[in-house]
Amino acid sequence: MAGGGVAPLGVKKERAAQYKGRVTPYVVFACLIAAVGGSIFGYDIGISGGVTSMDPFLQKFFPVVYHKKNSSSQNNYCKYDNQGLAAFTSSLYLAGLVASLAASPVTRNYGRKVSIVCGGISFLVGATLNAAAANLAMLLLGRIMLGIGIGFGNQAVPLYLSEMAPAHLRGGLNMMFQLATTLGIFTANMINYGTQHLHSWGWRLSLGLAAVPALLMTVGGSLLPETPNSLIEMGKIDEGRRVLEKIRGTTEVDAEFQDMMEASELANSIEHPFRNILERRNWPQLAMAIFMPAFQILGGINSILFYAPVLFQSMGFGSNASLYSSVLTGAVLCGSTLISIALVDKVGRRKLLISGGIQMILCQVIVAIILGVKFGEDKQLSKGFSIAVVLVVCLFVLAFGWSWGPLGWTVPSEIFALETRSAGQSITVAVNLFFTFAIAQAFLSLLCAFKFGIFLFFAGWIVVMTVFVYFFVPETKAVPIEEMVLLWRKHWLWKRFVPTVSFEEEDGGFAENGRALKG
Repeated sequence: MAGGGVAPLGVKKERAAQYKGRVTPYVVFACLIAAVGGSIFGYDIGISGGVTSMDPFLQKFFPVVYHKKNSSSQNNYCKYDNQGLAAFTSSLYLAGLVASLAASPVTRNYGRKVSIVCGGISFLVGATLNAAAANLAMLLLGRIMLGIGIGFGNQAVPLYLSEMAPAHLRGGLNMMFQLATTLGIFTANMINYGTQHLHSWGWRLSLGLAAVPALLMTVGGSLLPETPNSLIEMGKIDEGRRVLEKIRGTTEVDAEFQDMMEASELANSIEHPFRNILERRNWPQLAMAIFMPAFQILGGINSILFYAPVLFQSMGFGSNASLYSSVLTGAVLCGSTLISIALVDKVGRRKLLISGGIQMILCQVIVAIILGVKFGEDKQLSKGFSIAVVLVVCLFVLAFGWSWGPLGWTVPSEIFALETRSAGQSITVAVNLFFTFAIAQAFLSLLCAFKFGIFLFFAGWIVVMTVFVYFFVPETKAVPIEEMVLLWRKHWLWKRFVPTVSFEEEDGGFAENGRALKG
């Protein structure tokens, strides 16, 4: 160790019981403003499906799809199978994937709020390009700028919320991001329902209104305080303490401040966080950063949210009815997120994930059975079965909204030690956007090829992810974010990867697995 000092080991002991403070209006306001970043993600998810079902939009950019859609001879499952149309939706997520990795050093070196503002500006530019698009190239360039905004926003906002929130309410406040996402989806669905009647330019209004949450994110982000964790990591220790006292509403923050100082000491000793995160001791967190966001998408929710109007039209719903159905699913998703906010810090993460997974499996199987028996290449659903499909889809969305929707973001954002937190969140976002991109690009083709079997495909993945939670995801409820590293040492599997540390001084060092660490 350079300089002959003691090797920094991060948080040395549990101090959660000594944490003081309360939920202040200041921290609630900061979390609400930061969470607006989620609304740009949700708005795009909701707006894309509605716009791609509008005839004027299809006529201008995707005439082949427009003719297939209105052809009575076309297979019901394959009307929208077009890689160009899929690229319109998925290009944003590929750009977001790259941007999320680029955002990591920005977030770590310059703070969380800088990345939030960068995301807002990029999204604002993208919304402007999309609203004014004169050709497909301009449309796709706008999508790429939107993706950059989402990459920065999704990387920084969950970290910001996790670090600002007190430990006992971190789950609920962190879910403000998912609540904003669901509100964005619902708002987008309502806007699509209205703009479809503006025949020639309604799609431009739908895409252009994305500038509203982008502007809120940019202006609001510039007014936010930086998190104390980030300030201390950047060497602004006195300012970090002042912010911590302000957001906790007390000057008695010694225990939490000491945890941050110890975490920062280790964080500042790490030059290459992405290389560090691959070390064996970080494998448990790395597994969560990969599998949680992957499973969140492989459960099939984005397919329903992206393509709800398209999906319902393929099942025989009229244009108005399909958009109305997607508005309903958006409202259910928003409401169910409120359920999760109310329960997550009381019943814990694991129970919500497992119960939600079981309900999602049943819903996917029921939809597959109804479509397999009553719907086909040349058959339309009856009114009764159409209503049944919408109700079951709503139950699926309800379960996702209280479980994997918010917790797929919350759990990865709260488990990393400070030295790998920014890199870990970048991996989480990159994995989420990679699978979002893959499913968005492939879903219309999969629907055409698998037909009703697509829902069984997603059900199979939900079985896998529910089993994963049961065996491998520890309960993080009420565990302080800087003490999360201690949690892995208690897990039946992950303790094999995380070294046990005895923090009794031994000739100027610390004992790790019985070995003294000295300078």
